[in-house]
Amino acid sequence: MIKYFRFVLTAICIIIALPACKNQKNASLHTTPGDTVSFRYSQILQIVRHHDYTVATVHNPWDSLKILHTYILIDKNEPRPSQLPEGTIVQTPLANSLVYSSVHCSILEELHALNSIKAVCDLKYIRQESILDKHAKGEIIDAGNSMNPDIEKIIDIRPDAILLSPFENSGGYGQIEKLNAPIIECADYMETSPLGRAEWIRFFGILFGKEKEADTLFYHIENEYLSLKKTAASVNKRPTVFSELKSGSAWYVAGGNSTVGQLFKDAGANYIFSYLPASGSVPLSFETVFDKCQHAEFWFIKYNQTHNKTYKELEMEFAPYTHFKAFKDRNIYGCNTNTIDFYERTPFHPECLLKDFIKIFHPNLLADYQPIFFSKLPN
Repeated sequence: MIKYFRFVLTAICIIIALPACKNQKNASLHTTPGDTVSFRYSQILQIVRHHDYTVATVHNPWDSLKILHTYILIDKNEPRPSQLPEGTIVQTPLANSLVYSSVHCSILEELHALNSIKAVCDLKYIRQESILDKHAKGEIIDAGNSMNPDIEKIIDIRPDAILLSPFENSGGYGQIEKLNAPIIECADYMETSPLGRAEWIRFFGILFGKEKEADTLFYHIENEYLSLKKTAASVNKRPTVFSELKSGSAWYVAGGNSTVGQLFKDAGANYIFSYLPASGSVPLSFETVFDKCQHAEFWFIKYNQTHNKTYKELEMEFAPYTHFKAFKDRNIYGCNTNTIDFYERTPFHPECLLKDFIKIFHPNLLADYQPIFFSKLPN
């Protein structure tokens, strides 16, 4: 009887130990030394290369203690590794992707990876001629509204990846999560610096087999941005600035840790809301914005309409706008995104936007440059 109980006890111990052994095995696989890819600016991305796979970790921008997503990148032209760590398997280079955002379509074209895009969402908002041309030829399909995409169309193209921008507390991505295609959560817009967002170019380069092209492009952007920043650092006077317009009952301002906030600072200006710790937008009441910004020297707005917005039009939209100093001094600069490719170009080319800001804030700098995104509002 004693031997029997010893046997049972031993068997129970073995059964209990099995999951622990399995976890230890996975843990050791996760911690296998690899070559960390150096990211100098991104606070969200981490990439580590191993012998036959690469681990790309996207940290949660809304909770630094959590991981948003872990991707295991494997070369689809090589035998699949027998053991892989936990994460979403992505077979690279991608060649048959659904891309939600025109921002990412634009950078993929610049990386000469346009042929890897087989579907887009919200085609009616895309101004990129190459995308529209490919759609007209039947080479790129319109997968419908990004909030409720056409699942049947997406199934037909059998995407090897779906690139989209995640949102805090989004509650998931609905039916597309059931398609068995890896969802690449492009959280680049939540980076806290312009170069941090631009550095995502290198991740896209790895995904689409354009790594050398991506590295070369990013280093060019970095060098030009840092040179411009150094030029603006020499100014003696830093003007005050704020941005955007009231939307409904709220005025959404960029947080102090946002790329816009950093751009204003690097361009030699004092951003009114630099004290807000957010890296995204913050809803404020009109009264709060007016209290903080009524004496600000510069005001930047973006809008989308068939004609350029005027001061008279602003007054008709919301009469209290007229009480701002920047309105009275006719010092409002606008960007009409209906005719200017602001959203397609500036996210991954912050050096271009920085040039605009420097020239506007400090006209004596960059003598031969003319702003391409923002211009003074007509009366």
